[in-house]
Amino acid sequence: MTILGPSGCGKTTLLWAMSGLHELTSGEIFLDGTPVVGPRPDAVGMVFQEANLLPWRNLVQNIVFPFEIRHRPIDWRRINSLLEETGLAGFEKSAPRELSGGMQQRASIVRALAQDPEVLLMDEPFGALDAFTRDEMNLLLLRLWGETQKTIVFVTHNISEAIFLGDRVVVMTPRPGRLARIFDIDFPRPRTIEMTFQPEFIELIQEIKRAVETGARQTVEVE
Repeated sequence: MTILGPSGCGKTTLLWAMSGLHELTSGEIFLDGTPVVGPRPDAVGMVFQEANLLPWRNLVQNIVFPFEIRHRPIDWRRINSLLEETGLAGFEKSAPRELSGGMQQRASIVRALAQDPEVLLMDEPFGALDAFTRDEMNLLLLRLWGETQKTIVFVTHNISEAIFLGDRVVVMTPRPGRLARIFDIDFPRPRTIEMTFQPEFIELIQEIKRAVETGARQTVEVE
């Protein structure tokens, strides 16, 4: 699922609430039937807008850091598999400053998936990347999703990205953030960058753009 809306509408706040890092003032969030009332690092992984790699630790030391602070055995088999899958194998001893922005974000995804969470929350992780790298990261994320079948909630400002990645696009209104509309995305998988140039894809971009622009006047009630 992708969450789309204008700046300041509360997308990041909603994501943090899903993670249990932000206390709710009203309403409830459930994960597998259990209310989310605090952080659940065993079940929920998070990838932020910035990679947030510790500059004094190399790539693999950053990836194993969550294992260390939780005093858990390091799952080297899973980590090595993810490093291969993301094209980071061979860069284990590289410092963050020696990695490109795309490589740093790949490392943050590996760090999150290495914990084998049930749900992966992603807060505009590719927003600062150039268009070509962003396309590569989107394809990588789709490939990882296809292999792991994790539940992923992805926040973005980019309508094309929201459609390309999601099975559902949730549109939020401007502040105060409310649910304006939910679009079910039925484009076939596996998806390719070429499909984003198809008339049907472009038509859907325009429809969602109109929903974003008029969202404050057509909110959806959620029980």
